Formats: sequence, structure tokens, C-alpha cells
Amino acid sequence: MSDLIITNETIDVQQCIDTVMTPESGGIDVFIGTVRDTTKGKKVVRLEFEAYESMALNELQKIVDEIKNKWPVHKIIIHHRTGVLYTGDVAVVIAVSAAHRDAAFEACRYAIDTLKQTVPIWKKEVFEDGEVWVAAHP
Repeated sequence: MSDLIITNETIDVQQCIDTVMTPESGGIDVFIGTVRDTTKGKKVVRLEFEAYESMALNELQKIVDEIKNKWPVHKIIIHHRTGVLYTGDVAVVIAVSAAHRDAAFEACRYAIDTLKQTVPIWKKEVFEDGEVWVAAHP
């Protein structure tokens, strides 16, 4: 089972964890990506995320399908924010459950690494002295 969401609402991290927990899962790995306060030595005022939502969801589904072919996972959640986010806000949560920790760790890492390469999500970094559009996951 998978749960894929692109949203402009706050992501409930605990709900993500609770959703992937199963009696047969001995390992749950969670990646939480947050907005940091500096990039390349410049103070970040805010980030603005945009997504081509239908394509992003299709790409996320491809990631889930690849994971299910490579590792014996039970459940996967990928939730990504759009809109304006500030320091400390959660931008992305990936949670994976599996019978054993190795599969959960490897699948979770694969999910975030692949998301960064293939999912059409962009961010504008707004600094005290300017702004720049960059791939959300360069």
C-alpha cells in the first residue's frame, strides 16, 4: 500500500508514521525534510514550492512501484508540501515499513534520492537580499 500526497497543508508527521505501522513490520524508516535557515551561507527568509501536481504524483507512483520491485516493503508514504514554508517547516515526509530494517532504510533512501532527480517540484529560495528559483531537489 502507498499514500502519495502533494499538499499546501501542514504535513502530520505522526499520522504518516502511524499509517505505515503494521503488526508484521519490524522496521520503519522515516525521512523528514525541513526548511533550514541558511543556504550557501545566506540567510533563508522563506521557501516557495510549486509542483506540476499530476505529473509529480505519477512520478511518485513510479518510485513506489520501483521500490516494491526491489525491496519487500509493507507500506510507503510520500507527502510533499507546496506553497510558502518557513524555517523549521516540514517540506517532505517519506515513511517506509518492512519486516526488516535494511529494506526500510534502503527503500526510504531510494525514495528521497529518486524524488530529488525525477519529480517536478520546484522551489524559490527567498533570501534577505534576493531570491532564486532552483530545483527543489537538485
